[in-house]
Amino acid sequence: MVKLFSAVVSIYIFAACQAVASESYLDLAEVRSFIDNFSEQHAYPKSSLTALIGNVKKQVQVLDAIRRPAEKKKNWREYREIFITTKRINEGLQFWAQNAVVLDAAERQFGIPPEIIVAIIGVESFYGRYKGRYPVLDSLVTLGFEYEPRKKFFRSELEHFLLLAKEEALDPSAIKGSYAGAMGKSQFISSSYRRYAVDFDENGKRDLWESNADAIGSVANYLKEHGWQMGQPVTFPVTVKGERYKTLLEMGLKPAAPIFELSRYGIQPHDELPTEKGEVALLEFKKDHSSEYWIGMNNFYVITRYNHSSMYAMAVYQLSQQVKQDFKDYVAQN
Repeated sequence: MVKLFSAVVSIYIFAACQAVASESYLDLAEVRSFIDNFSEQHAYPKSSLTALIGNVKKQVQVLDAIRRPAEKKKNWREYREIFITTKRINEGLQFWAQNAVVLDAAERQFGIPPEIIVAIIGVESFYGRYKGRYPVLDSLVTLGFEYEPRKKFFRSELEHFLLLAKEEALDPSAIKGSYAGAMGKSQFISSSYRRYAVDFDENGKRDLWESNADAIGSVANYLKEHGWQMGQPVTFPVTVKGERYKTLLEMGLKPAAPIFELSRYGIQPHDELPTEKGEVALLEFKKDHSSEYWIGMNNFYVITRYNHSSMYAMAVYQLSQQVKQDFKDYVAQN
């Protein structure tokens, strides 16, 4: 009887393994519908797309990562310690020095300070060191058909990705990126790549993986298109008292309160106001047992369009200021 039971269990396990092994996204009606619609709308060979998606492997790690993003578990002190490091600052100085001509050209054309571009590439990919290890096609299919909260968004990104690969003559099955499908040194998602990437080295292609010039120009173009104001401040620290300041916190990241009204809310800048005009947002950065408060200007908000996180934007800003502060000395010594 025990032998019979064991045999039955073995057969069941074998059958289950075979079923898992034979699973394909092509078995899903909504995937087949996506293939039909995309092929028809974009004159994309249906057989090619079917073969591509037929070879996709479900990315369980991607689903786990997007459901539990690391930054949600960290406070500002922990988050800052990841990005404001001696190593990242030093490599930022090297990156700036090696690409100074291109960074100056980007500033002239797009109006974005070199230190901001350097910091974004530093935070996004450690200057190209970490460009992602997940197959982008597999990630986008997995998220587009299995991640219920944002299926629509990731299916749209899948469409953009397939079109991007066609436009740039790329092999869609060979491209790797972040778990959410961001690619290259600047970590653009597919729609941003298609819309904002530029051929800044003028060699006939937009290459965010290998071309520093294209990465630099594309970041600059992205920030300009999202409303960067040349020569304007980004953020400054403040002290809060009372309870009225909480009203501003509830307004979110987008500047909405006139800067000259800060005192009404019990908000006191550490130094003189950098400007008397414009609208601002109040930002709270929680640490272990306290919080620090900053005022976000329009340019701070623009940085959050790259990643909708105040901690991300502050990490970019503080890294940029440290690199800028050290750059003249670095050049003089090298």
